[in-house]
Amino acid sequence: MPPPDPTIPAVIFRGAQAGDLPAIIALIADDGLGRGRDNASLPLDSSYVQAFDAMAKDANQVMLLAELNGELAGYLQITFIPGLSRKGAWRGQIESVRVATRLRGKGIGGAMLEHAIGLCRERGCRLVQLTSDKTRAEAHRFYGRLGFVASHNGFKLTL
Repeated sequence: MPPPDPTIPAVIFRGAQAGDLPAIIALIADDGLGRGRDNASLPLDSSYVQAFDAMAKDANQVMLLAELNGELAGYLQITFIPGLSRKGAWRGQIESVRVATRLRGKGIGGAMLEHAIGLCRERGCRLVQLTSDKTRAEAHRFYGRLGFVASHNGFKLTL
């Protein structure tokens, strides 16, 4: 992970609020994969609002924002998953990791993931896992630099 850019002020982390939803969806849709799967045009599709509301009510969901000078710089979701394997270990599943295109390479993503890993530790998780599309080679290198290991093959079934 590159050292933080000294010209960038400190990033502030906070939970997402309903008013953040349009900016979050715009961030998720702002790449090659996102443009094909998501739609940030306003008004937002009601399915985004319904998903946000369900996540906001679920104590095992965290929607983490990284803010820089009051502007959304990054987003990720953590789902805390109880399990019986690994002696009843809880897992932190990280999804939808995004950093604003113009702010990439400045250490924001690394700081955001370090913060998320800390939240997983606080919740007693013994494992943090994430998935990344096979086409995201740069993201794979980034996760490897943070200590993540590509130990499994993932499978998805679109319904």
